[in-house]
Amino acid sequence: MEKMKGEVGEEERSNCDNQGDGKLKVRILVVDDSLLDRKVVERLLNKSEEGFEVITVDNGKKAMDILGLNEAETEPAAINDQSIDIVLTDYCMPGMTGYDLLKAVKGQSFPKPIPVVVMSSENEPQRISRCRAIGAEDFILKPIQIKDVQRLRNYAKPKASSSSIVGSKRKMKQLELAESGGSEKRPRLAGVVVA
Repeated sequence: MEKMKGEVGEEERSNCDNQGDGKLKVRILVVDDSLLDRKVVERLLNKSEEGFEVITVDNGKKAMDILGLNEAETEPAAINDQSIDIVLTDYCMPGMTGYDLLKAVKGQSFPKPIPVVVMSSENEPQRISRCRAIGAEDFILKPIQIKDVQRLRNYAKPKASSSSIVGSKRKMKQLELAESGGSEKRPRLAGVVVA
């Protein structure tokens, strides 16, 4: 089957799922209409030691498809899956701008909000404050640089499997109980003990 421009094949995606150093990958959706800019950002993120899995698309509509936000795609599973940890979008694009994409993402009521970082080659204070006013985590000037990569990593926490989250919460609770002497009462909800 032929891959569409800007899409990552399953074999490429599976090679990116885990790193040997144990760091969880942050899945970042890069949205830019410039092929050259997408390639520069993708290469920089892939070469960083921050643990990114990069998915690139060339317009806001494709980004909306990946995020499960288009009207045609109303499957709750697609919306609740949230396989993207952060969106990095160009501000100026034909059709749906990065600002429009930012508004669409921030207008959703996700269980875990998706951080959106806007990038632009133009340093316009009005544009920056406009994006921040509706929820952009950051505004990065192009070309993106190594110092920007760490900032991106800080905005997104990758999803861990639910069993490891439950296990670590349980261990933390046990540690807290041990430190407090174990005398803390646990609340009950509908006959279930909440850890």
